[in-house]
Amino acid sequence: MKREIGFTLIELTITMTVTVLLLFAVYGAVNSIQRSSAGLERKVAAQIDVKPALDLMALEISMASFNPTFTSNLWVSPTNCTSTSGNQGYKGIQEATTSTITVEMDIRGPSGGNPDGMLGDENEVIKYSYDANNQYITRTTNCGTPQPFLGDRPGNVRAVRVINGTLNIPLFRYFDGSGNEISASSLPAAIPNIRRILITLAVETEDIDPASGQRRRLIYSTSVIPRNHAIAY
Repeated sequence: MKREIGFTLIELTITMTVTVLLLFAVYGAVNSIQRSSAGLERKVAAQIDVKPALDLMALEISMASFNPTFTSNLWVSPTNCTSTSGNQGYKGIQEATTSTITVEMDIRGPSGGNPDGMLGDENEVIKYSYDANNQYITRTTNCGTPQPFLGDRPGNVRAVRVINGTLNIPLFRYFDGSGNEISASSLPAAIPNIRRILITLAVETEDIDPASGQRRRLIYSTSVIPRNHAIAY
């Protein structure tokens, strides 16, 4: 009598169990990769927002006090951008706190021509201001309406929140020529002594990272040397 070839119930049970375990393992690996990929996408989106913002801030702040025509009484009031400032000694840094800075520079004349010894042309007075309550930074030019810059909600969408206030990290820190930090309490009187400005952007992603269940936090910083601010006019 021939022996029938096949699988026993025990063998089928073991095979199915192993298959199910393998499927669970594959699912877990794929799910982990997907969550990691989603987290990486959020980080990249944050970097795309933050790095150019930091570069622009550094570039514009580095031009503070640029006065190629050596015009006296050039600097204007940071509140209206038209009347002559009563603090000419502050030169092109007319406002400096841990969360706000207003810089002035004579970089162009009418219609984009050469500097003309006046501050009334586009982007010659720039103010950066941090709103800790709403977690964003605005940029204002020539005393106009503050414009969304970083962490804001244009169209009710944003990639990051600016959390310097949450982490108690100053957006701006100031240092003198000897490298000593200028205390916030000594400003604005100590503005003429500023030789280096440290800009720090602490942000977190708006969307939660699926891998950790939390928003991913990133910190970027750069030092700016406003060379023109040290020149005596």
